[in-house]
Amino acid sequence: MTQAHTYSPNVRVGNWIEDLVLKEDMLKDFLEQKEKGQLTLQKIGTLRDNIMKNVELSVAQGNVRFGDTVMLVNAGRMGPDPRDPCALSIITDIGNIKARPQQADNQSLQAPCSVSGAKGLQPCVRNAFIIDSVDGIPKGETLHYDQSFCLRTTPGYAGGLYLASDVKSFQKCAQKSRLQEVNLVEELSFLCHWKLKYLDPQERLEQEGFPVSANSKVLISHCKTNQCLALMDKHILWTPYGKEYEITAHTLLDSHKFEQDGNHWIFTTSDPGNQGHTLFQTQQANQRTVETRSDPQPLSDSTPEH
Repeated sequence: MTQAHTYSPNVRVGNWIEDLVLKEDMLKDFLEQKEKGQLTLQKIGTLRDNIMKNVELSVAQGNVRFGDTVMLVNAGRMGPDPRDPCALSIITDIGNIKARPQQADNQSLQAPCSVSGAKGLQPCVRNAFIIDSVDGIPKGETLHYDQSFCLRTTPGYAGGLYLASDVKSFQKCAQKSRLQEVNLVEELSFLCHWKLKYLDPQERLEQEGFPVSANSKVLISHCKTNQCLALMDKHILWTPYGKEYEITAHTLLDSHKFEQDGNHWIFTTSDPGNQGHTLFQTQQANQRTVETRSDPQPLSDSTPEH
């Protein structure tokens, strides 16, 4: 028969001194972890505070440029099957945090990290990306269609991780759709190379080599697999930040062989006239205002008195 504690440690029965020492040690460990901020609740709070910290996006000067800090936004869909706009965002938890004692920011995200389509459109560490060159082109130069580039998270807490993808396999694929996986990695390689394609397929060939306009819809194609970055609105992920859409590398074609809206992305930049907001948010607000003003007013049922 197994022994059970029928008395509290204050009762001097059995190994009472060992129980008291064990209880004191547990309290001491708890207070020490609390002082260092190592409790699970403290780690979750620190993660949320850092990952949701505001980021200042670049101000567009007409075209997309290397070195710009942007958000990748899918504009959503209207009609009988509507979908809200979403931004490419990092999925992370306390298991992805690593210590960096030699740097000012003593913590950062550790690869691999997943990505998702989140409905939050406020620029922050979680959804801001930097456009980097892969062949030594200096910052400030214009990005052109069909030119290779890479997307990197912001330095500091986001860790400067690169958006990457690879050919799907039985063991390496997207969680829900089982398509080509997209994630964030630490090392820059050919798996991190992307290029932009013009949205209209009938003019795509003529647009190769031309500058990419900021805040306009484009296709983001993976250089190795030739698959476009896709938001899968039929596949929902439950993340620490709520219900979000799965992100894969897969070209979604309709019956006319045109890319569907899940492949349409906008490199949105900051609105210089509205600090802390993006041009996409401003355009959406203006559109809602116009629609509200254009709605006909309902006729009154009451008849005027004579």
